[in-house]
Amino acid sequence: MTNLQNCLQNCAIYCGTYAKYNNSSIYGKWFNLSEYGSYDELLEAMHELHEDEQDPEFMFQDYEGFELFEKLGLIGESFLSPEIYEIAEQINESGHDTEVFKAVLSNFLDMDFQSAYEYVNNFYYGWFNSDIDFVHWLYEDDIPFNLPSFVCIDWDATARNIMYDYFESNGHYFRS
Repeated sequence: MTNLQNCLQNCAIYCGTYAKYNNSSIYGKWFNLSEYGSYDELLEAMHELHEDEQDPEFMFQDYEGFELFEKLGLIGESFLSPEIYEIAEQINESGHDTEVFKAVLSNFLDMDFQSAYEYVNNFYYGWFNSDIDFVHWLYEDDIPFNLPSFVCIDWDATARNIMYDYFESNGHYFRS
């Protein structure tokens, strides 16, 4: 898991136009979104590339690194939301990886980004290898240091019971 400095770093689109495509041309260019400071800068660069058309209708023939934004419905073949840059800025400032937000969205299919952002800030506990590791971490300070050696904790059962109040997605743990 990488904590990305810029969650747009690996986001790139191949931008052509419908007019060129309809005339049997896939002429376009790959644009890495992290190279542009705003949606308007990106839009200006796409217009410059296709300045041979009066009002180009952009066609995003391919894109990569947009899994989170796809889940949010912010990109498609003919659509790129200006909100991507605003959301990317919030993610970058949150200190969380995009994987954390994808984990929340995979459990709440109709959640918008602001709700996911609040959920992460309020209910995210971290990444763990297993439910047992999570429960160990959750209760490590609550177990008395001088617990007699004959007391055995059934960590499997404890984890199973505790997980009724939490959920896990790709190793990320959240309170339900």
